[in-house]
Amino acid sequence: MTTDATSTTNAVMRGESGASLASAQERFEPVLVAAGADAKLLGEQLFALSDALDGSGGLRRTLTDPSLPAEAKAAVVRQLLGAFDDRVRDLAESLVALRWAQEPDLGHAVEHLALEGVLASAQAREALVTVEDELFRITRLLSGQRELRTALSDPQATVDNRIALVDRLFEGKVDDVTLLLAHRATTNLRHRRFVPNLLAYSDIAAERRRRLVAGVTSAVDLTPVQLDRLAGILERAYGRPVQLNVTVDSAVLGGLRVQVGADVIDSTMLSRLADARRRLVS
Repeated sequence: MTTDATSTTNAVMRGESGASLASAQERFEPVLVAAGADAKLLGEQLFALSDALDGSGGLRRTLTDPSLPAEAKAAVVRQLLGAFDDRVRDLAESLVALRWAQEPDLGHAVEHLALEGVLASAQAREALVTVEDELFRITRLLSGQRELRTALSDPQATVDNRIALVDRLFEGKVDDVTLLLAHRATTNLRHRRFVPNLLAYSDIAAERRRRLVAGVTSAVDLTPVQLDRLAGILERAYGRPVQLNVTVDSAVLGGLRVQVGADVIDSTMLSRLADARRRLVS
């Protein structure tokens, strides 16, 4: 399954910005764990900060200016976030003390940490797998619904109208975190459209569970034994647990297509991986 997650992962924010985001994640993760289900509030407040950064070039320039003392930037944060949770203010102050290669990277980092917060709240309720599955199912549901996809990504429509459409489609049918992320996906159209946003969020959910996401398209339904075998082959090949998102499509040539990130693997390649594994252990 491919995603356009270019603005939400430190894998893409390399160099100074990637290191800064990684540092912030390490600092914030214990806070999220301690917050439990309340981490959702922290995520929502970070979304608001991300929007403020995205909407004000002056604010971005001030908070990413390496020539300004960290305390001066922290004072701006305290004034801006006076009504926010102390944990969000503390995180924001630590973020502006870090170095960012480009102005937008700070906002992207805040957006990523907001997503981590919202997803951590689902994880605390043992609902993260449910949220990830629902995000995937929504994207599959919309794959054949061009008019709906267009309406959910229409920049000419008001944000309130797009959110109302999300509610009509999904409210009461999905987890609260899934619904919140769907709201965010239709609100935050600056870098991606609705469906690519959801796919990016699903990848971050998978990362929280320390799993890669493998999009599997099969000509026929796979049995539990086949799924276990496929997951095992991929996990040994990538050295990490792999989450399988399976779609059945009779038009798939060769019977099976697997995509992990930018890697596309057909049935023949899977057989070679399995054979190579057997030779290594024999």
